[in-house]
Amino acid sequence: MSMREESVLLAARQLAFSYGKAPVFAGVDLSIARREIVCLIGASGCGKSTLLRLLAGLAEPAAGSLAVDAEDAARHSARSSVVFQSPALLPWLTVAENVGFGLGFAGRPAESKAARRSRIDRVLALVGLAEHATKKPQALSGGMAQRAALARALARDPEIIYLDEPFSSLDAVTRESMQDLLVELAHRQQSAALLVTHDIDEALRIGDRVLLLACCGDGTPARIVGEWRPDGKAPRQHRSLQLNAMREDILNSLSSHGHAWVPDL
Repeated sequence: MSMREESVLLAARQLAFSYGKAPVFAGVDLSIARREIVCLIGASGCGKSTLLRLLAGLAEPAAGSLAVDAEDAARHSARSSVVFQSPALLPWLTVAENVGFGLGFAGRPAESKAARRSRIDRVLALVGLAEHATKKPQALSGGMAQRAALARALARDPEIIYLDEPFSSLDAVTRESMQDLLVELAHRQQSAALLVTHDIDEALRIGDRVLLLACCGDGTPARIVGEWRPDGKAPRQHRSLQLNAMREDILNSLSSHGHAWVPDL
């Protein structure tokens, strides 16, 4: 996908973050185009989730700049959504009420109750949960709960969706179906997406681009050290020759920066 200036939705320049005096990452440049799915991978503890939080406006960088649609990112928080590793559904609300949670917050466009209900019904149908709208979260399976969390994100009609390892706790079959659903819905909604994952195969299967965040030595802040662009339309077939070669290249890059990759079990 071309990254012509007019196609860029999110642009981060020289981002840095520290916990006290301990640097996490520095000098991070990252762009996301409209309707592009970018996967951010890296070893555990390298700062992937922290970087996502900065990009989503949930934390402040120590240095650098961040713009969404060529404007200050804070002005666009109402047009972005975040999906976490845990579905974080409120147990006292129904599935439909969880999906609609936050639609009436400040900064959201005003709409009637009927319009909001229609919006909720639409996204529940998109994720296959229309028949479960009145259930409470404890009645859902893990995959269904993550679909509800994805529906809650989509209900905001986001320009960009930030996803922090949302499928890591799911079994392999459910995880793959959720990957397929994310690709389908992101394309249908014309939303960009940034997916943080430590699963290389997941990143290569659904990402338009794959970025590697890695440290360069003891005490050195992490930075983006590699970028890959898989061929073909996502979701891709597993273990094609090109994807196998990219996977080996990513593993070699991790190894060269002192990281060993631990696969999902």
